Amino acid sequence: MEPDEQRAARDLPHIGALAGLLTALTPQRQKVAAYLADTYVLEIVEQLARLRIDAGGFALRHSLVLLKPDAIVARAVDPVLKWLSENGFRVVDAMTVPVNRHLVRALWYYAWNIASPERRRLADLLAAVSDCLLLVVSAAHGDLPAPVRLTEATGPADPRQQQPGQLRHRLGQRTTLLNLVHTPDDPADVLRELAIYFAENQRAEVITRAYTGADRAESARELADALYARTPGRSFDPAVAVDRVRRDLERAGTPVPADFDAGDDAACAGVLDRALIAGRDIDPWSAVVLGSRVLPLRAETGKPALPPVTAADWRRVHGRVRARP
Repeated sequence: MEPDEQRAARDLPHIGALAGLLTALTPQRQKVAAYLADTYVLEIVEQLARLRIDAGGFALRHSLVLLKPDAIVARAVDPVLKWLSENGFRVVDAMTVPVNRHLVRALWYYAWNIASPERRRLADLLAAVSDCLLLVVSAAHGDLPAPVRLTEATGPADPRQQQPGQLRHRLGQRTTLLNLVHTPDDPADVLRELAIYFAENQRAEVITRAYTGADRAESARELADALYARTPGRSFDPAVAVDRVRRDLERAGTPVPADFDAGDDAACAGVLDRALIAGRDIDPWSAVVLGSRVLPLRAETGKPALPPVTAADWRRVHGRVRARP
């Protein structure tokens, strides 16, 4: 064999094992194919194997809740913790996660090919508002893996599609962009996202703490208090946001036109988009609140590289599955 062929032959058992693992952790064949070459997935699967931890068992029993900067501004941590407890999820670790444009792009890499330029700008501004709070949660065995059940119960990002009882409905989510929380779709995503949030040594500590099963909701509250102390609460009212943007532009020497109508979404979109492209010094939070309502958030054409996975997808492919003991 040629050297490249010899290396490929040696890799086949590993690739086959990884494909088998991923097939058990997601109902989506495209995701299996993509994650076979995803650096984050390869990194954490190798680490868990070295630690002699069953990657599949961990991912089936655990999930993640990322409270985004808008959740910190909204003081949403206690309502999230209460909802999790009411719905059978136990917080087994909590960590503050610094967020920047690179984390945002890594986390939503397979969906952001259809994000509009305006959405990317707003997301970068939102990332600068606050660090995030990440909760690792576990759930009792059930007919769905923990991450699938959690994401179904969290509800869709579009407020118009949410139902009473869902987490985002409980939190009073404002817009599709300001959706307060993020959860992984399925167990395969749990593994990938853990590798995004944490470097190797810290990841090992998080996984070890999660395995103890101790309730760390109080630790989450303490971390939230620290985030609140350095992140002021702000208004989600677009009227307040447009007034602040207007004043900031005037202060910067680029006032809005005299006939500007603050109640006209198209006019607000034009003023805000030009200000963002030009790099004007405007309040990031106000730009996000206003932009999330008046700017296009999705490209006009195209599909996500990997479509979202739903509980219906899981049931169709895997049926009624109980997490491994």
